[in-house]
Amino acid sequence: MYTILFLGVLIAYLISALSFVIFSINKNLFLAKTAMFFTIFGFINHSVTLIIRWVISGFPPMSNLYESMSLFAWAIVLIFLILEFRFKFQIIGTFIMPFVFFVTGYASLLDSSVKPLMPALQSYWLFIHVITCFLSYACFTCAFFLGIMYLMQERQVKLKHIGKLFERLPSLDVMDKINYNMVLFGFVLLTAGIATGSIWAQQAWGNWWSWDPKETWSFITWLVYAAYLHARFNAGWRGKRAAILSIIGFISVLFTYLGVSFLLPGLHSYL
Repeated sequence: MYTILFLGVLIAYLISALSFVIFSINKNLFLAKTAMFFTIFGFINHSVTLIIRWVISGFPPMSNLYESMSLFAWAIVLIFLILEFRFKFQIIGTFIMPFVFFVTGYASLLDSSVKPLMPALQSYWLFIHVITCFLSYACFTCAFFLGIMYLMQERQVKLKHIGKLFERLPSLDVMDKINYNMVLFGFVLLTAGIATGSIWAQQAWGNWWSWDPKETWSFITWLVYAAYLHARFNAGWRGKRAAILSIIGFISVLFTYLGVSFLLPGLHSYL
C-alpha cells in the first residue's frame, strides 16, 4: 500500500509539473486548475505516506536520505500551497513543481527500507529539529525560484523584450516582497532549527556545538541569509541584488543538505 501511494504521489506531481509548464506557455485556466488539483491531491497522498511510514517505523520519517528527500519535497509543496492561497501566485508552480517532481523521483530510487534509529537519535528533538530545518529549506527554495523569476522579469523589462512569460509573472515589486517574506520566515525557522539542534546535541553528546561539517555549513548558510536581511534593512538592498543573494543562499542550502553528506561526512551524514 505504501509503495502504491508513493507512486501515486510521484505521478500526481508529474502531472502537476507538466500542467504548470504548459500553462505558462498557453495560459489555459483549465490547465492551471488541473495543476493545482494534482498538487493538492499529491500533497494529501504524500502526507498520508509520511504518516504511514511513521506508524510502521515508530519514529518520524526523517532518519535517512530517502526519508529526508521525501520530507523535503513535502515541505516545499506545503510552502508553495501557502503562497498560492495567500497570494494567488500559480505561476511559481511552473518552477517549483518540476523541482518537487525531481526531488520525489530521486527519493523513489533510493533505499526505502526501514532501519532502527541509533540511540542518540531516539529523542523527541528529532522531529522538532528536523521539521524546522526542512521548513526553512522549503522557504529558501521558494525564495530561490522567486529570485530567478525576478531576474527573468527584470531582464525582459530592461531589454524591452516582452515575451509570453512576462504576462504571467507578477510585478517586480510583488516578487521582491514575497522573496523577502520567504527569506525572513526561512531565516527564523533555520535559527530555530540550529537552536533546537544545539539543545539536542547537549542532551545526546554532552556538548552544544562540535563544528561537525553540517553544523559548520548550517552556520555559513545562516550567515548568508543574515547578510541578506542586514543588506535589506541597513543598506536598502532590494530587487536584483536581493534576488541574487537569495540564489546564492540556496546554493549554500543545497550544499548544507546534500553536499556535506557526500563530500564531508560526519555525525549528520545520511550515507
